[in-house]
Amino acid sequence: MLLSRQLMVTEQQKIQHLMRRSGFGDSIKNLVSQSFETNFSTVFTSNSKFEEIYLPDEERVTTGELLKMTPEERKEILDDLAANIKKLNLEWLKIMGSAQGQLREKMAFFWHGHFAVRVRGFAQVESYINTVRKYALSNFGDLLMAVSKEPAMLRFLNNVQNKKNSPNENFAREVMELFTLGRGNYTENDVKEAARAFTGWGIDEDDTFLLKENQHDYGSKTIFGKTGNWGGEDVIKMILARKETAVFVVRKIYKFFVNENVDENQVKQLADKFFNENYNITNLMKSIFESDWFYEPKNISCNIKSPVELLVGLNKTFGISYENPQALLAVQRVLGQMLFFPPNVAGWAGGRNWIDNSTLVTRMNLPKRLAEAADFDVTVKDDMNDESPGGARKAANKNALNCSFNWELFCKRFESIDDADLWKTMCNYLLSPINLPLEPENLKYQKFDVKSTKIKTYALYIVRLPEYQLT
Repeated sequence: MLLSRQLMVTEQQKIQHLMRRSGFGDSIKNLVSQSFETNFSTVFTSNSKFEEIYLPDEERVTTGELLKMTPEERKEILDDLAANIKKLNLEWLKIMGSAQGQLREKMAFFWHGHFAVRVRGFAQVESYINTVRKYALSNFGDLLMAVSKEPAMLRFLNNVQNKKNSPNENFAREVMELFTLGRGNYTENDVKEAARAFTGWGIDEDDTFLLKENQHDYGSKTIFGKTGNWGGEDVIKMILARKETAVFVVRKIYKFFVNENVDENQVKQLADKFFNENYNITNLMKSIFESDWFYEPKNISCNIKSPVELLVGLNKTFGISYENPQALLAVQRVLGQMLFFPPNVAGWAGGRNWIDNSTLVTRMNLPKRLAEAADFDVTVKDDMNDESPGGARKAANKNALNCSFNWELFCKRFESIDDADLWKTMCNYLLSPINLPLEPENLKYQKFDVKSTKIKTYALYIVRLPEYQLT
């Protein structure tokens, strides 16, 4: 049953909740109001088409080519490749805000944090994110196998150094601990033996997956109590055969898409279905979004928006266009989430970690700064997202945002709304909370020469409220 009429939220609030959680919010272009059922159907019918992200004019340098260069040449090329990764960042950010298949991009964004990698090879990062996007809504087993063979993953977790005479346990450990089973559901011996099974998993000079047979351990291994001449694919299949994997993955998806405070009974029910349906990701998301409990008040406006969700949501809501998209990299950095630059293999911690005294002020002031097309003067925190060492530092140059809002189209949505209902209507559109904030006295009695000025003033006030930081 998609809708329960007993829920204490309106149909419009359910639609807004669905669009924010399954994607990045409603688009400025969607002026026509549609039913919940229509929106629900669109969430799942709009993702069939997959197109790779590809930057045609950027240089791709293989590992083999890098090895032939002098140290000076290599450093220069690596700097260029790092710049290309940032261009890829901005391209994906743009796609998140414009793609018809919002659920694919939102799921890929989730998997990017789940299967976190950070390498300097542009072609490797490009391949990795396209693999994540391709399998984002298909089968978790296929996604796991494909990501495990991505050059970026094998390099980031040191499996290119995993050889039969000197096994490296890093990849095997993280596959179990962070990607599938979770702590407590495997032994140290399982990690050691699995590492042997993954020996020889590497990449060739053209940056494609290669099983280097002379480096692979073909001896007998005992993993999860089963003995055999196991290889890497066997380990992944054994991991998928364990129910703990379904529970671990579903719990993490639940925290991201539903509520940081997990209902373990709901997770168990979802995990049972997920496991029995061979890890079908699309079916799992349908089960979540069609459940009555997903639309309960306790699951609405309960999670803090990540910096990327905040940025993309603003872009979609106001139709923002940027003359200098590079400034968005500075915004990502200061807010603590830069695509393709996770702090570590565990990805971004999320939740309340997104908010501190510095970032909260920046987040709340961001919409006004964007609307004013103002310079964005940032202080970069000393964390893993900062590419250079050292303590907190002031950005060397101001980052001119140079952007424009599509106010004409935005105002069109509200121009027919009576002034007495404008505040409530705009809050319902821009905010998630069930209990909406009261209209401030200074705005209630302020005189405006034209309706559009009032709409703009209200909009910029509302998106600077603490409630706008929630989804």
